[in-house]
Amino acid sequence: MTTKEFRTADELLDAVGPAFGKLRRSSLLEVENPIPAKDLSRTLVLNIVLEAERDGGREVTVGAVADHLGVDPSVASRMVSDCISAGYLIRAASQLDGRRTVLHLSPGGADLMARFRRHQRATYEQITVDWSERDRLEFARLMLKYVDSQDGLRHRATPKEKAPGS
Repeated sequence: MTTKEFRTADELLDAVGPAFGKLRRSSLLEVENPIPAKDLSRTLVLNIVLEAERDGGREVTVGAVADHLGVDPSVASRMVSDCISAGYLIRAASQLDGRRTVLHLSPGGADLMARFRRHQRATYEQITVDWSERDRLEFARLMLKYVDSQDGLRHRATPKEKAPGS
């Protein structure tokens, strides 16, 4: 069903959730310099660390990764260990509390994230190649607005109120 086939606003809005489910899978499209599937999964963790570093150097722990991804701490620990084994993350002592271990991107992790960003943009451009420039930019603006609103909702929710996967 395309957007032109929806008869009501409710039908259109009900289709949004399944559409979001397809977005992550579509990132595997064949574009220049594709990212291996295993590294795509790793970018979930690496992105949390990258954003924290860009937002003023907030320290990221395994617990913070678990909270952000909405997974059990043991799952987050395995994900982080995998990123460390792959050479994308480094564990270090916290500068605020020496008893805590924090995560930093390694040079290899920074390189992967730069390649991933280029891959995401190339995929977006490939998917929207037949769109007008105005539609491309408006969709990008609205997607970023949506993500900002989602992040705002996550920050307002208490841990008990957080929805799974938020």
